[in-house]
Amino acid sequence: MDAFSSWNNTGLESVGQPDWALLNSTLGGRLVQGMPLALQCFEDPSSSSCYAVQQGYTDEVFRSNHTGGYINAQWETCQSTGQSCLLDYTNTSALDMLDKQGCELGSVSQYYIDVHEASDISTAFAFSREHNVPIAVKNTGHDYKGRSSVPNSLGLWTHNLKDISYSTEFVPEGCNTSGYSAVTMSAGVQWNEAYSFAELNNITLAGGTDRSVGASGGWLMGGGHGLLSNTMGLGVDRVLEFKIVTPDGELRIANACQHQDLFYALRGGGGGTFGVVLESTSLAAPKITVQTYIVSFNASADPSLTKALWTLIVQNSERWASEGWNGVASDSATAWINHLLSAEDAAKSIAPLLEFGKQLQGRGDVGARVVATTFPSWGTFFSMFSSNFAALSGVPLALASRFINKNNFAPERQDELVSALLKTHETTRMTLLCAMPTYFQHDAGATSVTEHWRDSLMHVTAVSPWNWDATTDEIVEHYHTASAAVEALREITPTASYQNEADVYESDWKGIFVESFWGSNYDSLLRIKQKYDPDGLLDCWQCVGWKPESERFECYVEA
Repeated sequence: MDAFSSWNNTGLESVGQPDWALLNSTLGGRLVQGMPLALQCFEDPSSSSCYAVQQGYTDEVFRSNHTGGYINAQWETCQSTGQSCLLDYTNTSALDMLDKQGCELGSVSQYYIDVHEASDISTAFAFSREHNVPIAVKNTGHDYKGRSSVPNSLGLWTHNLKDISYSTEFVPEGCNTSGYSAVTMSAGVQWNEAYSFAELNNITLAGGTDRSVGASGGWLMGGGHGLLSNTMGLGVDRVLEFKIVTPDGELRIANACQHQDLFYALRGGGGGTFGVVLESTSLAAPKITVQTYIVSFNASADPSLTKALWTLIVQNSERWASEGWNGVASDSATAWINHLLSAEDAAKSIAPLLEFGKQLQGRGDVGARVVATTFPSWGTFFSMFSSNFAALSGVPLALASRFINKNNFAPERQDELVSALLKTHETTRMTLLCAMPTYFQHDAGATSVTEHWRDSLMHVTAVSPWNWDATTDEIVEHYHTASAAVEALREITPTASYQNEADVYESDWKGIFVESFWGSNYDSLLRIKQKYDPDGLLDCWQCVGWKPESERFECYVEA
């Protein structure tokens, strides 16, 4: 069966093959045809190419290396019509149902430009204007809201831009300042690569918590949260400079000394909105020693332990944040790190958690585990962490989230917060991220993220995954489940969440999501968007200045 031929020439009917051929020639042959990640298994299930897909289907790095791969598989599909080309992520060897399912392009771009230089992007913008072809900007596909997934589009694939360099005396262009210890990373550099580079240079980079995330893409421009954020700030706090091609085709360098408005917008306004970033330069810190404490247990054997753990975390979060801790927790495990305290002082500070874990072990709880160790660097810690706490990959899911304000941790409100967390947990899988930039001293007004990043102690995510062959109605129900689950938290917290990990259907777009992501910064961001992209050439879901009625969003379900 030639699965590809059935949809090879659908969409973009106004663009003829001679036009595509000319574009390919202009680009030096780097125009590639988009195809679903699992296509080879539909065409030849016994092929080595299919076997490679089966083996890597739930690996986020494998997925990021393919134009048609996304961390969550629904963004490879057209959810509203059911057009897809997926494998069963629970058993990728089960290929007997593929003929019944069929393979269609879904929301994967029809063509991609393998971006190597600024002129590639300028050429794409000109082609888009001439032929009225939507643009999709894709790096790794690690995008929980599908912003890099656009049906019938021309994709700009920045994934292969892998240059990375370190300078002890970096001076932003046009600035008359002392040099900074900084690392410059091209758009395709991922955090696993950046951390390895930092190890080789005996420095620390404060980045993302998943190895496949791009260091200079949507992660950074959407805020840039990670497990060092409490003490080292968000990615937007540490970035010194961007090189970006704006929709007029111009290559611009944005920093504190030139194109300051664009620099402000890129520090929190979101990816895929103001242009296509080629590289960013961010502050490097000296090598750190990481005191690490992990407690895990079997929550299914005793669900009350989840309440006990979360209560302990809520009771201690404010003090731990003030003492430089960064932490993460699920219903059955928690990990806390500190690079400011000595091993002795860290053990005293984190004593309530250690005592909790030792009590579980003392009473003989099966699966109870306590780990207290010192890692010689951030990179060595991250290697362990990413092996044990990887994000779900290849799994279609709905995600919703909330920031939990400091006020919610007051002694008289702690029971209310724990109850709301447990209510959310009844129908979703949850993660509590206790690494908000509250200890870090930020430059007020320099970034465009919501200020609630600075007065919150916790970022809570809730996910509702579905089966690979779910119907549109079933998919809608899972979006409803995730959104409804965090309602208990919405009722007691300010309107704020992390735009990169937010509810795809964050209420009324003209009100709630604007307030959640940017607060009072939105009006300024909209003016900057209109200045650099007056024609709205770039557009993405829930982004600054988006047009929700656009056909580019036709594959989102009405939830």
